Amino acid sequence: MEKRSNLFDLTGKVAIVTGGSRGLGLEMAKAFAEQGAHVVIASRKLEACEQVAQALARDFGVRALPVAFHAGKWDDAQRLIETAEEAFGRIDILVNNAGSSPRYSSLTAIDEALWAKVLDLNLRGPFRLSTLAAERMHKAGGGSIINISSAGALQPSEHELPYAMAKSALHTMAAGMSRLYEGKVRINTLVPGVFQTDISKAWTDDMIQTMSGLVPMGRLGQPREIVGAALYLASDAASYTTGAVLKVDGGWAYSRG
Repeated sequence: MEKRSNLFDLTGKVAIVTGGSRGLGLEMAKAFAEQGAHVVIASRKLEACEQVAQALARDFGVRALPVAFHAGKWDDAQRLIETAEEAFGRIDILVNNAGSSPRYSSLTAIDEALWAKVLDLNLRGPFRLSTLAAERMHKAGGGSIINISSAGALQPSEHELPYAMAKSALHTMAAGMSRLYEGKVRINTLVPGVFQTDISKAWTDDMIQTMSGLVPMGRLGQPREIVGAALYLASDAASYTTGAVLKVDGGWAYSRG
């Protein structure tokens, strides 16, 4: 029997991962490099990006480019795209992973500055970056954009409402852009639940136990468990998938009444 080719092979592709220096972004960047992709690690702290880029190049034999980037700054999107194009001559995959949900004491305590910060980082920046990347991908023949949303966008709470609203808008953006590019550029939304990343190191055992109890699978996700879904959406395995919303949350969203 003829051996099937690797559907997840990304050899020679170029992937940009925002927020790629830690957490789920780092896991996705490593997975892409493991499958042969050259990777642009884009995050606010250049030193952290440089460390990750060096490790990917060493461990997987690919090219990895560190770029200081703030997802909430409109002009940074243009600079990131141009830097990636200048270095590699192409962009095949974009992962809009950078995001943040600042804490607040109540909904009425949210001021205009916090509101703008959340919307800039989680929606305005990804929109600008996606439109710039999609135009180039379309002209080059195709590509994949993966927007990282949150289970909170499907089942929001009062503790993260501006963040959840911004993330849910990414679903709308992906649906509209998918129609615009007719599948040549695939735009999908990946919805993680609660994962034990760097942020979770500050959580107490009681907090982890409480959150785990809300998940039908009875536990939080491990960072590496985002990889299968990300590789699927980035690769030819998802050649007929665009405008989709894929949950990786242990069944958390919509699990409560």
